[in-house]
Amino acid sequence: MCCARYCWLFLLLMLLAGCGDNLIPSGTDQRPKVQPGTTGYAVGQKAPDFSVTSTQGVAVSLASALATRKGVVLYFTMWCPICDSHMSHMRSSTIPAFPAIGFYAVDYVSGSVADAGNSAVSNGYGDGSFTILADTAHQLLNGFQGTMGTTIVIDSSGIVRMNEDYRDGSRLASILAGLQ
Repeated sequence: MCCARYCWLFLLLMLLAGCGDNLIPSGTDQRPKVQPGTTGYAVGQKAPDFSVTSTQGVAVSLASALATRKGVVLYFTMWCPICDSHMSHMRSSTIPAFPAIGFYAVDYVSGSVADAGNSAVSNGYGDGSFTILADTAHQLLNGFQGTMGTTIVIDSSGIVRMNEDYRDGSRLASILAGLQ
């Protein structure tokens, strides 16, 4: 009985030892520094160009999305309950507060433009609050390293100002307020 306890304690210590410094995180950003003027998905970089078809059949590029706006928000959705919660929050509070910003929901899970349109309508997003982009070739997914809940903010000069998972919307609102 006593030996079994020591074995469990030894196993627990071995597991914890494998965690390294993750048990006490530093709190500092460990990502590599961004070089100004480079293109990429990181905050401070020039956003990669794209051309993706909306569910309305219109080709949307970075230039067209920014043409008359102070910025754009790309929200990556899988049409799951979590995504619905985030998008509902944006639709009710963020979108009305920032009329000069374009809001795009990036559907990267549907296999076609028609499927993306059906998903949007069946999930209650056929009202036009978001322009739905059908990322069937995963151009946005790969270009911005976005997955479920990733929220990208690009300012009017094409610089990425935010690339992180959606939380409660306060950080998004703060970033967008700085673009006004």
